[in-house]
Amino acid sequence: MTRVLLLGPAREAAGVAQDEFDGDTVGEILHSAVDRYGADFERVLAVSQIWVNGNPAELTDLVGPYDEIAVLPPISGG
Repeated sequence: MTRVLLLGPAREAAGVAQDEFDGDTVGEILHSAVDRYGADFERVLAVSQIWVNGNPAELTDLVGPYDEIAVLPPISGG
């Protein structure tokens, strides 16, 4: 299973800081996350950056059981 790290608003929308999913690509994993967490998470995901193992990722990138996907929503502050 691939670990998914949820930060800031993504964590709030999902209700968890991390989770694990089965899938072969970043897109499959994130689709499963949307199914699990619902519309609020999907809205946050739409404006988030996705990184795999500390590097920017595309939905078609392959992932495996030792990879970590991070969902990085935009953060506002001042």
